[in-house]
Amino acid sequence: MLRFAPSPTGDMHIGNLRVALFNYIVAKQKNVNFIVRIEDTDKERNIVGKDTEIMEILEKFALHYDSVSHQSENLHIHQTLAIRLLEEKKAFVCTCTPEQLDADREEAQKNKIAYRYSGRCTYLGADELSRLKEEKTPFVVRIKTPDTPITNHDLIKGDIETAPNEVDSFVILRADGTSTYNFACACDDMTSGITLIIRGEDHLSNTPKQKHIKTLLGYTQHTDYAHLPIILNNEGKKMSKRDDASSVKWLFSQGFLPDAIANYLISLGNKTPTEIFTMPEAIEWFDLAQISKSPAKFDIDKLRFINRKHLSRMEDKKLSTLFGFADENIGKLAKVYLEEASTINELESKIRPIFTPKDFNNEWSKEMKIIVAIITNAPMFDDFESLKSHIMQESGLKGKNLFKPLRILLTGANHGPELSDIYPYIKSYLLEVAS
Repeated sequence: MLRFAPSPTGDMHIGNLRVALFNYIVAKQKNVNFIVRIEDTDKERNIVGKDTEIMEILEKFALHYDSVSHQSENLHIHQTLAIRLLEEKKAFVCTCTPEQLDADREEAQKNKIAYRYSGRCTYLGADELSRLKEEKTPFVVRIKTPDTPITNHDLIKGDIETAPNEVDSFVILRADGTSTYNFACACDDMTSGITLIIRGEDHLSNTPKQKHIKTLLGYTQHTDYAHLPIILNNEGKKMSKRDDASSVKWLFSQGFLPDAIANYLISLGNKTPTEIFTMPEAIEWFDLAQISKSPAKFDIDKLRFINRKHLSRMEDKKLSTLFGFADENIGKLAKVYLEEASTINELESKIRPIFTPKDFNNEWSKEMKIIVAIITNAPMFDDFESLKSHIMQESGLKGKNLFKPLRILLTGANHGPELSDIYPYIKSYLLEVAS
């Protein structure tokens, strides 16, 4: 069982999408369930509607899941397991005030050492709960520090050992009774039977904590981990929300295809047998062991190249629907422009002017009107040379006096592909185009 566990706290980052893609691919390879868990326990950061948006994006990438749930639905399970740890003296109640904890942090900073919980409340157990509730004393529940180092064999990073004091006595239940991220995550992975966790390397510090939780709860099923290297921006820094290209929504808005985005993210920092591929093809050969341990730099030009390749491979009629047509000739016309366009938006800017009423108030207006009159009364010619010869014969126009106004009439632009390459796909629309 594999899972994708995003938080509904903002636009989906390309790093999160890469995590979803890899989990989906490996689930398909192993023929096990792929589930989606919306991790919404951080109420203050949740944004209304982002969970729905996440699911819509997964659908655009055809990442079909076997089930979807919200982590908040499991609160009772989290609380029950936390109380069990308290009763087994594997966790304790902490009444330290924010002021006390801040003072401890300042002292650690002053002494130039890493902050660790002081252990001030480790003697407070489950028997204190009733009294504290009756006295209305705020408290949290902390897990006890492990006695021995925690070792994790990461499928990408290799063996990683974490000392007990680095895990520390972290909070598992907040003062309002809700579970913290690490506790909720570990509990849900246990109850779901997750056997492989693929996620970003920003979770490396969470893994020993979650393994510690599972150990204290008596969970014995082995879980593999694979932490993906971060994605860097052009400056070599971790891509953040300030980088437009970090947002999947932004990539869609720019006219990038889901197939191309998936192709690029799967190949990022990876060894692939081919440069251009589809998701079903990737499922055949994908191997986590081929993922580089080093961060990979996001290259928008590389994505543009891959997007252009996927546009060129798209079925003509389907491509035409992106521009409001259902005619394979318009799809073929769009492919003529792929020499100078790489996204749907850029193709739109080439195709739309062809079918937009032309501006006759320019230096070629006189010639354009002459050509329009000829085209209106002419038969349909199979090829551009025949049309050109007819216009030349009827108008006497030649050279740039013919080709400049004719290009504007047929394409709505001053420059572009050869008219002879464009004409076969617009000839049935000629009266509409030349107007």
